[in-house]
Amino acid sequence: MIRAASAVRQSGHLLGLAAVAVLLAGCAREQPAPEPVRAVRTATVAARPAETRSEHAAEIRARTELALAFQVPGRLRRRHVEAGDAVRAGQPLAELDPQDLALAQRAAQAALQAAEVQAVQAAADLARFEGLRAQGFVSEAELERRRSAARAAQAQREQALAQARAQGNQAAYSRLAAPAAGVVTAVMAEPGAVLAAGSPVLRLALDGPRDAVFVVPEDAVASLRALRGRADAAEIRVWGQDAWWPATVREVAAAADPGTRAFQVKAEVGDARVELGQTASVRLRTPADAALRLPLTALREHEGGSAVWRLDPATMTVRLQPVAVAGVDGALAVVASGVTAGDEVVTAGVHVLAEGQKVLRWGDDAPPAAAR
Repeated sequence: MIRAASAVRQSGHLLGLAAVAVLLAGCAREQPAPEPVRAVRTATVAARPAETRSEHAAEIRARTELALAFQVPGRLRRRHVEAGDAVRAGQPLAELDPQDLALAQRAAQAALQAAEVQAVQAAADLARFEGLRAQGFVSEAELERRRSAARAAQAQREQALAQARAQGNQAAYSRLAAPAAGVVTAVMAEPGAVLAAGSPVLRLALDGPRDAVFVVPEDAVASLRALRGRADAAEIRVWGQDAWWPATVREVAAAADPGTRAFQVKAEVGDARVELGQTASVRLRTPADAALRLPLTALREHEGGSAVWRLDPATMTVRLQPVAVAGVDGALAVVASGVTAGDEVVTAGVHVLAEGQKVLRWGDDAPPAAAR
């Protein structure tokens, strides 16, 4: 009996020890696996010059384009051309009703004839009174009055002559002719319309050089003015064609357009085969100052800004470095501060790294098992 009780107690102790062992084994925590050594791509920060490219939509226009108008008022009687017509120098384009101008010309001619008669009569009177004065029949004062009357009549004749010539010019102004060869690009008045002097009737694009006209924002004006006259700074392609033609920035507006606040730019197209009114693309190459540039893949967001992982070659660990980005040049970020030339930064795998983490350059041999 005593031996059986003792065996039972020993069995109970063994079961208790086993249960405690099981509990302890369940409460024990496994040691965390060591952080893997990541393979990353890196790049060395370097300052190198680059160029900024921009493309703009443009319209082909003539170098010289005139708004033609009559110099006198009147009713438009006839228009001889339509938009798109090619004209030669001196070709009649339009004419006013000449009736009123013809009447005014005849009135001016009649006034001239009357003034000439008065001048002839005054000259004859002066000659007669000079003879009477020599005989002592008239006083010197009377002779002086006759001389004054003769001079006044001569001045009135000259005035009437000038008015007659001016009125003759006015009559000639009733016909509008092309000042040079070109193409009519717009019609702004129809027959029957009453026009004031100077009201545009036609728009004429003169034959000669062609420009690609486009607009740029205010922040691009300074760089474009630096490109004026450079033969390699621009090129043009007419929409629907594949060929690019060299162009030259010829003119940048001195002031912004009041409505759009943009600046108009004209680029000479040179030998490009273009037609008036065509739409084209103008591509500009603006040289940029040497600056630090990094691939966009090297950047990550950090506290509302940008940062890069900078590699310490001595320890092969990474540190997060905030940077200031000044702009974007294609697939590159222009860095204003935060890194210097010669720094090595991670360009791929930035989303899986942690502060102080060991890394391996992509392509290097893997570390030994003990290090892993």
